Amino acid sequence: MSKKIAIISPCYNEELAVDKFFEEIFAIIAPIKNYQFEIIIVNDGSSDSSLARLNQHSQKDARITIVDLNRNFGKEIAIAAGLDHATCDAAIIIDFDLQDPPHLISDFIKKWEEGFEAVVGIRSDRSSDGFLKRKTAEIFYSTYNAFSSIKIPKNAGDCRLLDCKIIEQLKTLPERQRFMKGLFSWVGARSAYVNYVRQKRNLGTSKFSGWKLWNFAIEGITSFSTIPLRIWTYIGITIAAFSFLYAFFIILRSLFFGIDVPGYNSLIVTVLFLGSIQIIGIGIIGEYLGRIYMEVKQRPSYLVRQIIKK
Repeated sequence: MSKKIAIISPCYNEELAVDKFFEEIFAIIAPIKNYQFEIIIVNDGSSDSSLARLNQHSQKDARITIVDLNRNFGKEIAIAAGLDHATCDAAIIIDFDLQDPPHLISDFIKKWEEGFEAVVGIRSDRSSDGFLKRKTAEIFYSTYNAFSSIKIPKNAGDCRLLDCKIIEQLKTLPERQRFMKGLFSWVGARSAYVNYVRQKRNLGTSKFSGWKLWNFAIEGITSFSTIPLRIWTYIGITIAAFSFLYAFFIILRSLFFGIDVPGYNSLIVTVLFLGSIQIIGIGIIGEYLGRIYMEVKQRPSYLVRQIIKK
């Protein structure tokens, strides 16, 4: 009996890319023998005609399944929804905008056949991304890996193959706010890596703004590390030590040289500095407290309006 592979792709307002996506995916999987393919598209609350176009394709080909979510829950949750609805021997996650080239599907399968439980796509060339995006991504990967004991490969995207054993283990993880790259690494699968050149987006526009990417970075770091909290303990200790030293210096100077009139400027700078330190520390505590608040509600990660297939 041939093995089954699911191709999972989140879709959010990608009406211009629908036809091209299926054209390229079917062209890639057509020559791959001895495997059954299921294509799971998670419609993540699209407000354009994406769902209608997806529905047209699903009625033509029984291999296509559409998981239609009630609203936009975000890419991380959409990936989790796709994995939850996959019944397969392995699943391949690929972006709907085709910036991750579909030929990786066959490359991933070859590595999987060698016995690897996960095959991860590594963006060896990101020249298609802007300078600012490349630099901020570089900073994020470096910062994340410095803070977290769970490392993620530099320039690893969501594009990867996962064996069914790893998928089942991921499904047991209870958290609702999900940083999938970290979760993939946390499971600890035997992994292989495939380098590829990230393509330019030819259809549609990116749905990730700079603000969303910033929040995504904070989500990733706070999901897998408490070091930001610990850092502020050491910052507090350091400032307190300098304060005691400075106070000791002032006492000695007063004893030997008399009392000076306190300087207004230095006082204001000190107050503003310490106040800003406290506010930043409260903000970091708030990030972790917010995560606890969202988790204890125990709301489902997503809601499905309908499953569409032929």
